[in-house]
Amino acid sequence: MSRSAGSGRLQGYLLALGAATAWGTLGIFYTTINRQYSLPPQTIVFFRAAVALTVLLAVLGTLRRGWLHIARRDLPLFVALGAVGIAAFYLVYVYAIHVAGVSVAVVLMYTAPAWVTLYAWRRLGEGLNRSQLAALAGAFVGAALVAQAYMPGQLRLNGAGIALGLASGLCYASYSVLNKHAVERYSPWTVLTFALLFGVPLLALAQPLSEVWRALTTPGLLLWLVALGIGPTLGGGLLYAAGLARLPASVASIIVAFEPVVASLLAFAILGERLAPGQVLGAGLIVASIILLGGRDMASRARTTAGRQ
Repeated sequence: MSRSAGSGRLQGYLLALGAATAWGTLGIFYTTINRQYSLPPQTIVFFRAAVALTVLLAVLGTLRRGWLHIARRDLPLFVALGAVGIAAFYLVYVYAIHVAGVSVAVVLMYTAPAWVTLYAWRRLGEGLNRSQLAALAGAFVGAALVAQAYMPGQLRLNGAGIALGLASGLCYASYSVLNKHAVERYSPWTVLTFALLFGVPLLALAQPLSEVWRALTTPGLLLWLVALGIGPTLGGGLLYAAGLARLPASVASIIVAFEPVVASLLAFAILGERLAPGQVLGAGLIVASIILLGGRDMASRARTTAGRQ
């Protein structure tokens, strides 16, 4: 493997881990906003997306106007990315948490790497090996342990909750796959901007106007929403898109399973939530899966390159 290729691959891993870390802070934002201001979930995700879009348009409109253009033939791709990967995913996931609880929602949402891996293998020609399957299984089991899905009191199994959870996993998988197609042609900044541009209007349709007005006229709440939009939404979205530009979609989707590890550690450090032994085990399993994935991937590519010389 050439030095430049290896460096790009390593950058991809670090970018995907950065995205997972940024998204791992979402729980702190959601919990704080809900506890202090009782803002409805659909309004939180609307502002999350709207703030990120506003910042992107302002930055690109000032510094990189060329990145605010896409080819007409790619409109369906970005409409789908905005409708499914932004609007549908944001709404379905928060309602899955509301109906089924965090544990069920997280576990079903993290079926996404399996969907992405299957699609990438069948349609994108990405390889599929034993270490990747082991990492996929480890990440899923780890996410289940971190979410404490092994505790009966944490599980609220019902048809609607399971359907919403599975739908969130499919939407998340679609976000990864569509993102992968888009970053092959455009800058991550362009991809996220147009995804939000088509997603925000759809999110707006689900908003109670009284809650939107309350958010806009409550300084403390608005500050939290702006931070939510700029930090995990804008930062995480850009980092993930940049990671996808350097990694196979299946690999990137497994790496971001690090997100619940970050979320649990932050909940422990900031919110005072207790970490159970099973959660620590799950976090270790996710980290081990990522290390396995990265180590085997780098070694395999090194052997392939050496064989060609």
